[in-house]
Amino acid sequence: MVATFQIKSINIGVPRTTVYQGKELQTGIYKEAVSGTIYLDQLNFDGDAQADLINHGGVDKAVCVYPYEHYTYWEKRLGIRLAIPAFGENLTTEGSLEQDVRLGDVYQLGEAVVQVSQPRQPCFKLGHKHSAPELPVWVRETGYTGYYFRVLKPGMVSIADKLTLIEAGHPAMTIAIANQIMYGNPADVEQIRTLLAIEALAESWQKTLRKKLEKAES
Repeated sequence: MVATFQIKSINIGVPRTTVYQGKELQTGIYKEAVSGTIYLDQLNFDGDAQADLINHGGVDKAVCVYPYEHYTYWEKRLGIRLAIPAFGENLTTEGSLEQDVRLGDVYQLGEAVVQVSQPRQPCFKLGHKHSAPELPVWVRETGYTGYYFRVLKPGMVSIADKLTLIEAGHPAMTIAIANQIMYGNPADVEQIRTLLAIEALAESWQKTLRKKLEKAES
């Protein structure tokens, strides 16, 4: 059976200036939905950009994905109505939950081909956007993180397209499990090694996990 997921929204935006703790802050988390067809290259959708290129963006984090199914939970917890893209995601999807998506999964997306590279690690800017400083921690605790794609083949993408699995990733390493390994305490050395052995894993996660492994083994 071919796994096919729905695209609910494609979202882009360029960095804008906001005020955080009395100081100006540049952030690309404020995105807007677009219609029609849009080009996806190896770094971004056309018209999208990030402010902090050390912690965001790059080839391993070209496309941020967030499942729409989580919106109801967060609306109840935050006590507010959330409009897409509430989490600064490039793709708002339906059917592609963290427990359904594996590291290394490769999908056809319109003309483009994309690969799951890592779970998302939300930063303080997400909390700032929603006036909820605890939100990044809550996201990690729930496992409702979303995830990133790297782009294996650029191409045109439209809202009418679907994510269709064309190559399965690691059979036992879903995004949900990867999150548990990264944030688990105490660290599970064998699980960390298993995760590190996956070639598709993003470089930033590899670096963090190696440090976690060194600490666990010391």
